[in-house]
Amino acid sequence: MKLEIKKIGNSTGLILPKELLARLGLSQGDQVLVTEGPDRSLTVTPYADDDEETMRIAREVMKEYRTTLKALAK
Repeated sequence: MKLEIKKIGNSTGLILPKELLARLGLSQGDQVLVTEGPDRSLTVTPYADDDEETMRIAREVMKEYRTTLKALAK
């Protein structure tokens, strides 16, 4: 689905059509988590309270295994 980035008040954002919100199970006021992929793609998922803890753990693991992850990325 092609969407346009628009000015909304003093901010900039995307307006999601109600059909897309319904398919994603989201409604106005819900919080979402946006993650960036290596190819500049974005993933939008419903926000869960445990997301912050999951990201904290992931950052610790990535920091601890930085050298290994760099080698695997080659």
